[in-house]
This record gives sequence, C-alpha cells and structure tokens, in this order.
Amino acid sequence: MSFSSRPGRQKRVLNTGSGPYNPAKLHRAFATSDWQEIRLDIDARVEPDHVGSVTNMRSFAPDASFDAIWSSHNVEHLHTHEVDTAFREFGRVLQPNGFALITCPDLDAIVRLIADGKMHDVIYTSPAGPITPFDMLYGHSASIAAGFGYMAHNTGYTAERLGRVALAAGFGEVRVKRGRFLDLWALALMPGTRATDLAPLFHDTEQRDLLA
Repeated sequence: MSFSSRPGRQKRVLNTGSGPYNPAKLHRAFATSDWQEIRLDIDARVEPDHVGSVTNMRSFAPDASFDAIWSSHNVEHLHTHEVDTAFREFGRVLQPNGFALITCPDLDAIVRLIADGKMHDVIYTSPAGPITPFDMLYGHSASIAAGFGYMAHNTGYTAERLGRVALAAGFGEVRVKRGRFLDLWALALMPGTRATDLAPLFHDTEQRDLLA
C-alpha cells in the first residue's frame, strides 16, 4: 500500500529537536489535520511530548511507529560519533514506507563565506536574532550565552555527507538540495517509499524540487 493511500488513521510525524511548541515551525507538508505532531527535545524547559535524544528513542518509540520525521536544524547538534546512531534510530522508528525530511546548515557554503572574510556578516535574521556564518558553524552565540548550551553545533554536513550517512543508516534513497539560507534539505526515503507518493505533500512548498 502506498503512502498516500493509507486509509482510516491520522499519520504521525516526529518533530526532533522541536524547541517550544509553535505550529508555524512545523513544515507545511505536515500542517494539516491528516498529521499528528509528536515533539521530541533534549531540553525539558521547552515542554516537549518526550524529553530525550535522537540517539535513543526506545523509551517512547517502538519500531515502525512513525510515518515521517521532521528534523529542522537538529542533526548538527549531535557529536560526530553520534550521527550514525541517530540516523539508524530515524530508520528504526519509521514505517517501512515512511520518510525523513531533514534540514541543517550547509558546511560547504558556510566555509566559502568565511574564506571570503564574511564570518561575522549577518546573513539573515531568525526568530532567535541575527545569524552569521559563525553562528551557523558553531551554534547561535546569543542563545548559548543565555544558557541554552544544547544550541551548540558539534558536527557539520556537506550535501555529500548528509546523503552518505542516511544511505549508510539504511534509507533506500536520499535526495539532497541546497536551500536559500546556507542550508541543506534532504528527503530520506525508507526502502518501501516511492517518491511519487510524496508529491502531493510537497507540491506547494520549496521542497517540491526534491521530488522532480
């Protein structure tokens, strides 16, 4: 049975590193009544549904218990030795025809700006404040200074590395593109997932190019 034809139940999306509850931060693909958001964060102060790390989700997530994962600027907070474990956990908790939508800083693009002498130039302004290449490389300095130590970045991804680690973790196909804000976007498909089945979810989003 294809992803789009599963009848009779609300689909579940796991929002990893969710931060405080904010429906506007959920990707548009999941912003309908068809989806139930489950929030996971390592920081109890943001009151997630579950407190914990993506490196071990067995306390609340049985095998194949989610239809999708939304990971927005979460995987760069892992230490390098944790990356493979976390991506394998993504695959473990997903349905055989599920998928993960992942976005994170683009290390290639950041390094090029730093090499051009723009390390502290403001590239854009986020809800947390102005963002520079330095923030993208090491984590948002103001948030870390305010006591949110989990905001530090402990590893980085090029397009090649992001695709490679997802494939090594057992995903059947990974599609990666560069975004507009020095970011990467990856659509990691479980072996039973067909990209064509996901097209309706992304048809009016910038990530529709991942399904072209």
